[in-house]
Amino acid sequence: MLFSITYKTFPSTRDVGLERFKKTGGPPPAGVTNLGRWHYADGSGGVVICETEDASALAAWTHQWTDVLSFDMHPVLTDEQFAKVIASV
Repeated sequence: MLFSITYKTFPSTRDVGLERFKKTGGPPPAGVTNLGRWHYADGSGGVVICETEDASALAAWTHQWTDVLSFDMHPVLTDEQFAKVIASV
């Protein structure tokens, strides 16, 4: 299943988050594939598209950043998947 994750930085913890990202790169855990990550040019957040069938692994990935970022996650569909959904409507 594909997920769109948007994240936002907190001004008070921005520097901590930047240092952590520089050290680790924020890799996903086993069971989650990061398909792409885009950062807002002003540094206020960004968007991640990932794939997983393991909601616990996805939760573990984001949970390790919740002290410095806020997250909004949604399952998403490709054009092809969504076309199948609306074909019967």
